[in-house]
Amino acid sequence: MDNPLYSVAQIRAIEQAAQPQLPPGTLMARAGEAASAYALEVLGGLPTRRVLVLAGPGNNGGDALEVAANLANLGASVDVVHLAGAAPSPETQRALERARASCARFVDAIGDGRGGCLVVDGLFGIGLARPLAGRARELVEATHRMGCPVLALDVPSGLDADTGGVIGPDGVAVRATHTITFLGDKPGLHTGDGCDHAGRVHVDRLGTAGLHAETAHARLNAPALFAGLLAPRRRNSHKGTYGDVAVLGGARGMAGAAILAARTALYAGAGRVFVAAVDPGPGLDPVQPEIMFRDAAGFTFAGRTVVAGPGMGDSAGATHLLSKVIDGTGPLLVDADALNLCAASPDLAARLAAHDGATVVTPHPLEAARLLGVTAPIVQADRLENARELAQRLDAVVVLKGAGSVIARPDGEVALNATGNPGLATGGTGDVLAGLIGTLLSQGWPAWEAALAGVWLHGAAADRLVAAGKGPIGLTAGELPRAIRAELNALVADAGRA
Repeated sequence: MDNPLYSVAQIRAIEQAAQPQLPPGTLMARAGEAASAYALEVLGGLPTRRVLVLAGPGNNGGDALEVAANLANLGASVDVVHLAGAAPSPETQRALERARASCARFVDAIGDGRGGCLVVDGLFGIGLARPLAGRARELVEATHRMGCPVLALDVPSGLDADTGGVIGPDGVAVRATHTITFLGDKPGLHTGDGCDHAGRVHVDRLGTAGLHAETAHARLNAPALFAGLLAPRRRNSHKGTYGDVAVLGGARGMAGAAILAARTALYAGAGRVFVAAVDPGPGLDPVQPEIMFRDAAGFTFAGRTVVAGPGMGDSAGATHLLSKVIDGTGPLLVDADALNLCAASPDLAARLAAHDGATVVTPHPLEAARLLGVTAPIVQADRLENARELAQRLDAVVVLKGAGSVIARPDGEVALNATGNPGLATGGTGDVLAGLIGTLLSQGWPAWEAALAGVWLHGAAADRLVAAGKGPIGLTAGELPRAIRAELNALVADAGRA
């Protein structure tokens, strides 16, 4: 199932193409009907509950006024706070008149919001370009103190629908528990601050699906995007069938990072797993003795998928070894310290871009910033575009980690990942992800699908652990490999039944 994500410009194009084909006000009326139905769902189908509607001056406010009229006509106790504009559109004016003709009560102040109410946020939609201020900011901050469900219309007010950032350096945005978004889904609802502000996202096309088509260059990550590569294992196979993974890392004092990546490779199904240690290390993992430890200086990387970076350090020896694998051939994943070494050396970065083989890089925002020559806040301000830029520069598939991880490829296509939870915000989880994606590469998966599957499984494993009561607080990276194995086998079983 495809889950396209559209930019604000594309949503505007969809809207502008649909309006001439429909009677005036149709889209606003449909938005109001869809949002009213979803509001009843959030309320548990009890229309007599209290509802507070925040209606702004534009068309988003018009949608909210339609909701106010609809719910009031169904018997809900509706209060409306309306921020009037200088010249509302004809559609918004009609919605205002309809709301005033209903039993909805127009008020100036917000009550305490207790007693099971719902707040409907229709202050500002996708057209907002400046931080919320004045009365609008006060209303948003008041909703944060109310402690009841919040339904945002189209996008939580104050959130950038393209980037997922709160608008303005000191801006605020509505923290919704639910968002109903119109005409098409938006990337900003699924990455960055959007992950904390949008809540559960419901999409309603308002009947425009057959009226205009926009080509989406972003989508939500889902197993459907890589299901074609999931297949039960043949009985007539052996360890050589399932790939060799070599983790290049494990400098002195950081062997744990390489071991985490290597353990994950085992649990993700690699046929053989090596730790090519930069410095002399333990020589044995007593928990997983199947992992083979070798001195990286004399190790043969040819014919193996290399996961470079976990606990690698920044020594001259590490740089030499990284240079060696970059100049080699075959699948390569570059993470952590290896990324920082590339950021510090334009020559090494250029050679990485020319690597002969499938290449995936997995930076967190600071590592991405170093590679791009900017700051982490700049990367976070537009995660999609910065991931695209880095993918193009390195001619590689990029996984920009974080809330709503962005997977980007050099041609500009991106996917946003919705699995995962705050339990992943702990040391070592990135090493686990590196070992997982590296394993899929070793089994012949293309870089794009390996990254999509690895990121989805990594997050789904964390969700599985939390569902079992193991987090999110205190979840550790070492718990992830077994959960990844369970998720991967479940996906393969589902694919086998399809």
